[in-house]
Amino acid sequence: MDVDGVLTDGKLYNVPGPRGEMVETKGFDTQDGIALQWLHWKGIQTGIISGRVSPATEERCRQCHVTYICQGYIEKIPLYEEILAKSGFTPGQVAYVGDDLTDVVIMRRVGLAIAPANARPEVKRCAHLVTAAEGGRGAIREVCELLLKSQGHWEDLLRKYEVDERA
Repeated sequence: MDVDGVLTDGKLYNVPGPRGEMVETKGFDTQDGIALQWLHWKGIQTGIISGRVSPATEERCRQCHVTYICQGYIEKIPLYEEILAKSGFTPGQVAYVGDDLTDVVIMRRVGLAIAPANARPEVKRCAHLVTAAEGGRGAIREVCELLLKSQGHWEDLLRKYEVDERA
């Protein structure tokens, strides 16, 4: 997945660091985070490819057990191909979530291309699925639930948390 506009709402915040320098940070959705951890528990690998380098993204990916973390690359195809080689997955086994034009090149090469509700119109037209939620506001949670349900893991999670779907 992409990061800004997908895992975040796309906003970047510059705040003073401990020595007065400006430090960039961003906000992440907690429900997206726990859903990424559920994927990890169930053995579903995740990854990010982002044009921006961000310590906040690095830390969030560590917290959520993201398998592949690639930052600082606007040209995403070489990284996508590297992830395919390392993972052994075929393109048809990959889902990708992107919101902007730089994501389309990967979206055209995966089995399931997803755009969050706030994606650019051109990107939505390339997607197999557009989430109801916006990036940074539950889009990744929505995608994770879809993947967990499609692989038969959702019921196990509901039982783990003592959730009765009928209630």
